[in-house]
Amino acid sequence: MSHEIKIITETDLRQFIQLDMESIDCIKDAFAKLSTVDVVMPPILSMTLPDANAEVDIKTAYVPGLDGFAIKVSPGFFDNPSLGLSSLNGLMVLLSATTGLVQAVFLDNGYLTDIRTAAAGAVAARYLAPENVSTIGILGTGVQARLQLIAALKVRPVKRALVWGRDAGKTVQFTKKLSADLGIEVHPMQDRQQLVSECQLVVTTTPTKDAILSADCLHPGLHITAMGSDQEDKNELDLSVLEKADLLFCDRISQSTKLGELRTAHDQDLKSILGKACELGDVITGRMPGRANENEITVCDLTGTGVQDTAIATLALDKMRESSVGTTVTT
Repeated sequence: MSHEIKIITETDLRQFIQLDMESIDCIKDAFAKLSTVDVVMPPILSMTLPDANAEVDIKTAYVPGLDGFAIKVSPGFFDNPSLGLSSLNGLMVLLSATTGLVQAVFLDNGYLTDIRTAAAGAVAARYLAPENVSTIGILGTGVQARLQLIAALKVRPVKRALVWGRDAGKTVQFTKKLSADLGIEVHPMQDRQQLVSECQLVVTTTPTKDAILSADCLHPGLHITAMGSDQEDKNELDLSVLEKADLLFCDRISQSTKLGELRTAHDQDLKSILGKACELGDVITGRMPGRANENEITVCDLTGTGVQDTAIATLALDKMRESSVGTTVTT
């Protein structure tokens, strides 16, 4: 019996999947399922290639109610820009949850990961940030920094953005382009603490191994979403930030304590921090309370989950099934 597989490129995907409310709701629903149904999500398979200054992550998840499950290979080769290549790449394969047959291969160069990661930031902001976010702070100047600002604009009335990056010149160019593209004020900042003091929502998107924010800069009515820590040697937030936060959330506690901002607290058995951590899906489904008032300090650590990959890959195939886009291979 013959079987058809869709081969879909990044160019094809960009016609059908954007960072919009449909994608954001898709990821919101994925977090809700992670909280309420028997999702099967094994630990991330992660491999470092020190000689190449590289890392590779493999993520997957089976989500009851979805027709398929995705397996994602996500390489990061961080010397690639010197060769004129992107540092991030990868692909997703979507298989049938009924037969195991391959349904689609997404040669997306990490595009779907970019979208689902940014959408997760929007979900965190929607459920945890104060209602009145006029100023957002972004730490980082990469692809995800740009997308996190776009995502925040979808769910909060942001009028101004402040950006900090390690390279001052790059930060200036980054902010000029963002301001022109998005039509809002975007300003470079040299002082991280001043940036945080002027914001109601802050998103960190760096690969740093040394904390770039401490509790000294926290103030009432602040929400921080930390996106950058996804390896055992990364951390963007000092432990004092987690200690001072009124509420602490993550996408998956078991991942955050291994690869994310909760890792150091877990290693040191800091129950004052670990005891208040809960998952974003529990807030979405009403199982746990979220922000109670505009004065609380909230923090959310997002390490990226296989559930998000399965959800965005399923959405992509559903939207493209009836189109002639892509190449169909019969096996």
